[in-house]
Amino acid sequence: MTEAGREAPSPALPAHPRRDAVLPVRQRRVGWFPRHSILPGFGLSLGITLLVLSIIVLLPLAAMMGDATSLGWSGFTKLLASPRVQGAFRVSLVCSLLAAVTSAIFGLLIAWVLVRTRFPGRRLADAMVDLPFALPTAVAGIALSTLYAPNGWLGALLAPLGIHVAYTVAGVYVALTFVGLPFVVRSVQPVLQDLEAEQEEAATTLGANPLQIFRRVLLPAILPSLCSGFAMAFARALGEYGSVIFISSNRPMQSEIVPLLIVNRLEEFDFNGAAAIGTLMLVLSFCVLLGITLLQRLTLSPRHA
Repeated sequence: MTEAGREAPSPALPAHPRRDAVLPVRQRRVGWFPRHSILPGFGLSLGITLLVLSIIVLLPLAAMMGDATSLGWSGFTKLLASPRVQGAFRVSLVCSLLAAVTSAIFGLLIAWVLVRTRFPGRRLADAMVDLPFALPTAVAGIALSTLYAPNGWLGALLAPLGIHVAYTVAGVYVALTFVGLPFVVRSVQPVLQDLEAEQEEAATTLGANPLQIFRRVLLPAILPSLCSGFAMAFARALGEYGSVIFISSNRPMQSEIVPLLIVNRLEEFDFNGAAAIGTLMLVLSFCVLLGITLLQRLTLSPRHA
């Protein structure tokens, strides 16, 4: 074929500027700070989220704190200095702390068994962990009081030994442990499932014993989730009401908890006093959760440094 018969090469098409150029990330301004987002409607969705959060959470808490301020500083301190209020806070804090520690220990053990072992009925046991979530607290209180009563299945065995659980402070501890245990199990269980067995096998080949493997390999990995489960169990125990009033004797300065004291104040039409006690409970819960959050960051920082 001659050169004249050859087809002339087609001219190169100019590159489309929008296809070759890297598009900048859309810049949006939220409040005083510029933010980068590729999601459309980010500002609108953020505004709706903050509005709903304010209506559901912040406004009720602000209203409660406003009622508490109507007492004045002298009335607020006088109310909180009363022996009955101090006794209720002592029972709630001590029992909640002991229940959260117990839930952390046995919740870690239950999660370990459910993840690392295979036995008949494992799925049933795994489903029973969520039972306190679905069970009404009043039903849980009735069941526990029936079980630990002096004529109950376990109470009849403990009574000859001089151990009384129902209608005592020990009953409060048992009820708070019952409602807080699932939080620890469900917080630790996913972390244990994601842990690879190669690390444990490598530690075993290097001569580490089981205690050293747990302390050096497993504990640093599960400690943040364990702290999170402990915090949720403690916060849940502080606000528990339904299961405690059935198994506890509810005696002032002996086995009375703070939520029950708030309900008693409301029944006496002392709304400002109930709001003041609730405000102190709110501040205390916030301080506890803040401390747990700082502890989680301290445990995470050495791993991600």
